[in-house]
Amino acid sequence: MSYYNTHVENPFVQENPYLGMAPEQAELPRFEQGRPLLPEPHWIGHQAAIDCYWKTWQLAFRNLRQPTAENGFVANYIDTAFNDNLFMWDSAFILLFARYGSRAFDFQRTLDNLYAKQHPDGFICREIREADGSDCFCRFDPAATGPNVMPWTEWEYWRIFGDRQRLERVFPVLVAFHQWMRAYRTWPDGTYWASGWACGMDNQPRVGAQGQVAAWYHGHLVWIDTCLQQALSARLLLQMARVLGREKEVADLQVELEHLRQIANAQLWDERSAFYYDRRPNGQLSDVKTVGAYWALLAELVPPERLDSFLAHLENEAEFNRPHRVPSLSADHPEYRADGGYWLGAIWAPTNYMVLRGLTQVGQDALAHTIAMNHLDNVVAVYQQTGTVWENYAPESAAPGKPAKADFVGWTGLPPVAVLLEYVFGLRPDVEQARLLWDVRLLEEHGVRQYPFGREGLLDLYCAARTSPTEEPTIRVSTNIPLELVIRWEGGNESILLGGE
Repeated sequence: MSYYNTHVENPFVQENPYLGMAPEQAELPRFEQGRPLLPEPHWIGHQAAIDCYWKTWQLAFRNLRQPTAENGFVANYIDTAFNDNLFMWDSAFILLFARYGSRAFDFQRTLDNLYAKQHPDGFICREIREADGSDCFCRFDPAATGPNVMPWTEWEYWRIFGDRQRLERVFPVLVAFHQWMRAYRTWPDGTYWASGWACGMDNQPRVGAQGQVAAWYHGHLVWIDTCLQQALSARLLLQMARVLGREKEVADLQVELEHLRQIANAQLWDERSAFYYDRRPNGQLSDVKTVGAYWALLAELVPPERLDSFLAHLENEAEFNRPHRVPSLSADHPEYRADGGYWLGAIWAPTNYMVLRGLTQVGQDALAHTIAMNHLDNVVAVYQQTGTVWENYAPESAAPGKPAKADFVGWTGLPPVAVLLEYVFGLRPDVEQARLLWDVRLLEEHGVRQYPFGREGLLDLYCAARTSPTEEPTIRVSTNIPLELVIRWEGGNESILLGGE
């Protein structure tokens, strides 16, 4: 179907290097070829978790695809594993674990195929057909795009690999998309709207009705998660601009960030319940406590005096502290489903990872480790029962959600890989500062061989077994590059400067 061309062209799109880029011609690696180049974890007494880790990578390599003349994609990529379409927010989350496999396959280029489909006004469709490269939605459809988390994915890639050339390429693309969202997805006060599909949490009872209305209609709500994601996008694009020396070109983002911070805390926060909510057309706040409110942590919008009461919901067994943490809908909502019901309470890898990264952002590492252990334990328990990982999980038992797709890698690669390395093992890199934090909380012997650090760095990391959390860990590290290793445990911390071999 063709339409009149009504694009209001965005000058940042003219810098988009992916438009018209020649397609990649490289052969796809098999898992057997890639495995020797992947990080190799070990964890004494937890072989099932290690087996689940390798199963995740096996599924990931099975889902690699090449561009075709018909779809006009420009790079080899990992399929979303859902319906033969390439999804925006699925891809962004997949890459947050797949980056650890970049030496075996350049997973990050998956997003290049979305960038190659950017419209002249900055729009990028949330779902693109792999058969012919066409958008699945008209750009003004309420379900057409989002969530805008690609800046987060690209910033995290920068933080691990320090690839300035990629940062330079993606920056104008991401700015143009952010500006499209602001131009076409805001109410007059600068707040954002979405729909069930556009926010990625399809059937949450936010609009007030289930089915197509909830999935496809904005309901004239201010959508809290979309506002917070745009605040996060603005914050990260400003950080990219500082790295690239382009701050003056995006001064509008600083203004918007402060405006969203003020509105979120003045108009979308309920003091009585200590939570952020959607705002209804009549100005009243919704009563739906969705996990999407926790984007506020990553966006750095929560005032210090509100933090404890906001985090308390994650510890409340009547709300988000269920047998499998963290449900997508608070358990005290009447439509909460013990079997998950998709987004009516199911545990989803991307939102759990968002919560964990948000807790890191506000210095809540102990709570993050507790939630991460619970999440990984449940995912591994289901793996032991079924032999695979699932699209989502039940919140009340170690079981797949209903409904849920099997072999979902897909974003469920996050818990067996990223959550294992970053929150169970406690390895959190900052390549820009040449620093690796090892937040040691496990008592069992554990470590990783061939841990990637920057474009050239490879580390072998070993931690001996301990008898208590306060015992100073015995660490051995081999590295081919110089870096600072910061070791932290319950009893203290130590910083060691390591030289390359």
